[in-house]
Amino acid sequence: MRIGVGVGGATVSDVVDDVRQAAEEGFASAWLSNIFALDAITAAALAGREVSGIDIGTAVVPTFPRHPFAMAQQAITAHDACRGRFTLGIGLSHQLVIESMFGMSFDRPARHMREYLEVLLPLLQHGSVDHEGELYKVKAPLERPEDSGPPVLVAALAPVMLKLAGTMADGTVTWMTGPRAIADHIAPRIGAAAEGAGRPPPRIVCGLPVAVTADADAAREQAARIFEVYGGLPSYRSMLDKEGAEGPADVAVVGDEEAVAATVGRLADAGVTDFQAAVFGDAEGRSRTRQLLRSLD
Repeated sequence: MRIGVGVGGATVSDVVDDVRQAAEEGFASAWLSNIFALDAITAAALAGREVSGIDIGTAVVPTFPRHPFAMAQQAITAHDACRGRFTLGIGLSHQLVIESMFGMSFDRPARHMREYLEVLLPLLQHGSVDHEGELYKVKAPLERPEDSGPPVLVAALAPVMLKLAGTMADGTVTWMTGPRAIADHIAPRIGAAAEGAGRPPPRIVCGLPVAVTADADAAREQAARIFEVYGGLPSYRSMLDKEGAEGPADVAVVGDEEAVAATVGRLADAGVTDFQAAVFGDAEGRSRTRQLLRSLD
């Protein structure tokens, strides 16, 4: 299992510095979220242009606000800037965001993602698309600097989405999903879908909060405050229920070095191919956490 870290910041310079630190520390990958701050694809492209020796991915970019052709253009640009080290992670986001905040329809999200991939993937893989669907009617070429574009991961938690991710894309990105839910729900479904479609075994990128500490109870209390919002979003709530977790604090990977290493090992055994650590805690604790994670790759 490859070990990566979440990166970010208020400015592009912050992101570049974060990615550079991750590369210097020897992490395999750096992952940017796309929420209410910088555009993740643009920031990834700029960081990848300046920093070598580390893969950079988005976890994840919402699909509804971007036409799939525009997403493809951005993705091949980032892939070129990163010199082939970019991974495009996309997802539906949440009804609360798409409808209540953006004022767009969240109707039939699985249909939306299927058509989105039917447009996006041919553009990235072959440089053209001819698609006539319910939602998108796209017939266009796309010049690419290389023969193919970046790998595409789909944030997938529900069975229908996992089937789409395994059948059409290169894997999935999860968040707030612990080792039990990965082993019993995520890995079997996406693996069977990929096998049935004659595709290679899918990547499973698992993102979880991580803190190496002598006071696990205090760390869980902090995680409960920082990540509280995710416990109320339906898709994550479903995964927490499958894990038998009351809230995000219960899937946070916390404890001393031995305890954290054991949980990371459980994730690898469950089928995780890439771990995305959302490191939290004070400066000393974050340093201790990163040191342990580097030793596990």
